[in-house]
Amino acid sequence: MKPIKKAVFPVAGLGTRFLPATKAIPKEMLTIVDKPLIQIVVEEAREAGIEHLIFVTGRNKGAIEDHFDKQFELETTLRERGKSMQIELLNDDLPTAGETSFTRQQEPLGLGHAIWCARNLVGNEPFAVLLPDMIMKANIGCLSQMMQVYLERGGGNVLAVEETTWDMVHRYGVVKPHNWKEDSFSISGMVEKPNRKAAPSNLTISGRYILQPEIFSEIEKLPPGVGGEIQITDAMVNLLKTQAFHGLKFKGKTFDCGDKLGFLAANLDFALDHKGLALSFRKVLEQTLADHHASVTWNDGRDLKEKLRDLKLKFSDIEVSHQIKLAS
Repeated sequence: MKPIKKAVFPVAGLGTRFLPATKAIPKEMLTIVDKPLIQIVVEEAREAGIEHLIFVTGRNKGAIEDHFDKQFELETTLRERGKSMQIELLNDDLPTAGETSFTRQQEPLGLGHAIWCARNLVGNEPFAVLLPDMIMKANIGCLSQMMQVYLERGGGNVLAVEETTWDMVHRYGVVKPHNWKEDSFSISGMVEKPNRKAAPSNLTISGRYILQPEIFSEIEKLPPGVGGEIQITDAMVNLLKTQAFHGLKFKGKTFDCGDKLGFLAANLDFALDHKGLALSFRKVLEQTLADHHASVTWNDGRDLKEKLRDLKLKFSDIEVSHQIKLAS
């Protein structure tokens, strides 16, 4: 069982759902509050122990490569202005020399083809795949949770999944689970975008994969599918015949930032947790909702037992005060 040190980031997509914003800017460089999507996903990978970041890019994606490089002009200006904290922030996010590789997907032939384009950089090693427009928010990163399943299950392939409403399963790859152990399970089958009746479960693949290198030969065998694209799920179905696949119903929240609504929801959620912005943003949000004749009620995060305990103490204080008043 080899350790997983390489991760592939398919970033060649055109981002047509975000036009005109993505006309000149890669969709992966759109920001969640103050971080580009691609940086959030790279941080998740590095937290999980990934040492080699492999980006499968396309035309007009140079901004991604520049983002993970030093910006001497910017650093010089910041240094002259005494902004050492900003320089430190930039350096903390910067991969070390030789940690990143870039290769091209010349044609938009689907996710399976994008992963196959990284075959020579991955080599004969297991690797992770992270889709940059799927942002996972979790106390322990989604890929870190998957790494634990990889170790506990003795290797193989691992997919992150989440529960989807039954009326939406036709939009995703769906797995058939068995042999559950807490939140992980073995996978006995997969179907790409099934109708509701044909779906083996409502557990859908959610943009994080740990794959063995044999997946590349399975991708090579595939004919183009719908829209002329090569689907990674089809290759995994074939690999499932000879290798074990495991699923993890990860602890966390997913934002599909390839969709405008999901992107806005991610910005809202991350802003409300941002150390420097949360309180101010709440006030702005309250005022914005009021301007639109709506309101919001904030939950203070305490569970029911804690609230009842505080209520009991409050009544106890009132009772003691009343007794003191009567005695006097």
